[in-house]
Amino acid sequence: MSRATAPLKPSQPARRYVPIAVAAGSVGVSQKTIRRRIADGSLTGYRMGPRILRVDLNELDALIRPIPTAGDAELAAGGR
Repeated sequence: MSRATAPLKPSQPARRYVPIAVAAGSVGVSQKTIRRRIADGSLTGYRMGPRILRVDLNELDALIRPIPTAGDAELAAGGR
């Protein structure tokens, strides 16, 4: 018997589950940092069995924000 899966909505990107080591390497941080983000709730960890832990790279990408520069602040304030 096959299990039917719900189709992804067009606006939802496919989930990209990767091990913690791969997630950490993809953004240049330590595995401990990824584990801290899972512990504080800012990143979801997905367990696959008793020992396997995965992270969705789309969620990790969503955590990354640009840092405003001085030029951005000036533009926002109505300057040149």
